[in-house]
Amino acid sequence: MSVPWSGSGLPPAAQERITEARRSGTWSSALSTGEFTAIRSVGFEPVGQAMGSAVYHVGRSGRYWGYYDCLYYGAGFTMSTAPGPVALSGNGAPSSSLVQVFDDARRTALGRLAAECTALGGDGVVAAEMTMAPFPSQPNCLEFKVIGTAVRAHGDVRSPQPFTCHLDGQGFAKLVTAGWIPVELLVGMSIGVRHDDFGTRSQAMSWGNTEVNAWSELVTDVRGDARHQLELQGLRRGGDGVILASGDLRIWRESCIRASRFGSEGEDHVAEATMVGTTIARFEAGTRRPPTLAVMPLGKRGERLRRRLAAVESSPYGDPAERRRIALELIELGDQG
Repeated sequence: MSVPWSGSGLPPAAQERITEARRSGTWSSALSTGEFTAIRSVGFEPVGQAMGSAVYHVGRSGRYWGYYDCLYYGAGFTMSTAPGPVALSGNGAPSSSLVQVFDDARRTALGRLAAECTALGGDGVVAAEMTMAPFPSQPNCLEFKVIGTAVRAHGDVRSPQPFTCHLDGQGFAKLVTAGWIPVELLVGMSIGVRHDDFGTRSQAMSWGNTEVNAWSELVTDVRGDARHQLELQGLRRGGDGVILASGDLRIWRESCIRASRFGSEGEDHVAEATMVGTTIARFEAGTRRPPTLAVMPLGKRGERLRRRLAAVESSPYGDPAERRRIALELIELGDQG
């Protein structure tokens, strides 16, 4: 029988799985041998796989029609040549509410990932992979999932908040070796809507090779806004920089809701840009001192050459060429032995 869950803290199934893992003293991970070795080389140990998920219902009927408003006042006039705006979520367009829903869902999934990491005794999660997919049989519901390997630092000092990052084992080890530590996995998202006005349609259907200015502006603005949102999130988390993991751009057409009010069949183009990255912070103040050169006692060169010559002559596999080379060096040193 399933245990009722209020939605706060760990889900009962996750709590049961973690309790069993801690009782048995075993752990699991998706790390390769190279990743496991790299993580251990910088003072961390894997403590188990951690996961966070959340299913969100995205309101409004149809394909989120209320969010994709082009804000073009000339949308009802098919011959309008007035340039239309790019309705950007980052500038407060109606699509900003949809972006906020996606952001809330991701944060919920990441929060549950961090909670599992803490329950496993970890200090952070590496190789975290985030996905978003439609929930089966429910077109207006989406599942947000993030999964990775929880790791724990050697020593008694514990981080107050688990870090999350997309970096694999080797990437994480290189980052730590260079004096940096991951802070949090971030997602910067932007949605832009641009009405297909008369000028845009004319360029798109031209017989010649020409740039479709409105669509170039649409993709440029949306990508730039997604990157800006990622940077803002990194600053709010106290990071010094962001390492980009991936970038995705989706473009599709939507019936223009503004044109439909005038009985017209105008269309809009919608662009959705998503950028995933990890914000990082420096944990080492100042510049690192260069490593001290190793000093080896070399002794007298003639003595070393004579020992080497004796070893070559006594070996049944001694190289005659090597014997002659050593003998010539002894002659040059004036050491006839």
